[in-house]
Amino acid sequence: MAARRFGSAGAVDRRGTRTASAARPASVPRVRGRRRGRGVLLLVLLLAIALAAVDLSRRGVVPPLPFDLRPPEEATPVDDVAVVPSGAGTFQYAAGDGPVVGSGGPVLRYRVGVEDGLGVPVEQFAAAVEAILSDARSWTADGSLRFQRVSGAAGQEFTVYLASPVLSEAMCREDGLETGQFTNCRLTDGRVVINSARWLTGVPDYGAPLGEYRAYVINHEVGHQLGHGHELCPGPGLPAPVMQQQTLGLQGCVAYGWPFRDGVRYTGPQA
Repeated sequence: MAARRFGSAGAVDRRGTRTASAARPASVPRVRGRRRGRGVLLLVLLLAIALAAVDLSRRGVVPPLPFDLRPPEEATPVDDVAVVPSGAGTFQYAAGDGPVVGSGGPVLRYRVGVEDGLGVPVEQFAAAVEAILSDARSWTADGSLRFQRVSGAAGQEFTVYLASPVLSEAMCREDGLETGQFTNCRLTDGRVVINSARWLTGVPDYGAPLGEYRAYVINHEVGHQLGHGHELCPGPGLPAPVMQQQTLGLQGCVAYGWPFRDGVRYTGPQA
């Protein structure tokens, strides 16, 4: 028997002779339009959920999305922790001392604390901070200084705190800095204060994975601790300097979370 191809205009046998198409049974309804309608409805529903999430995210009160709408190559895991506006007001500090990182220069020792009630384990945050400051693109890249995370207050130069929006604002105000419960800060007494809402959700329209923003936020505030001031975007489409206030917008630059690029200190015009 000759094989047949079936299409909308009927069957065609191997000799190219078109035959009459089979009649659709009267009892079988057409469902193509109905399926297309369901697909459109699902797309509209997903879009509505995403827009609502963005709106809430701008107010800093939304837990992480249950799904990620970005392409897989751009998606990054988000901690399964909801942002809380206020914690307990007390801190837990990471135990143990980390290795000395960097190839030369004086050793700057720091400790890490997380406010109780945020749902973020202090060991997890400390490991992230340590990994960022140990990276070859961070402040140790030129061999001028080294870092070591320590557990005790004695002998440490600064402390990196993860604090709720309410407490971070109160801490920053001690130096006259207004954060609007949104931004981060560094205090003159060696306190580097990271707003937990920024750590967990980043900022709208950053255009890079959350991990890049986290690297920026640690390197930026530690940069202030090292004496660096704010810088500006050097030009449209160029990487943003780490001392640019990227939390407040990229001003035409592309997100970049590190002080060194290709082994060279990367800077912009002084603000």
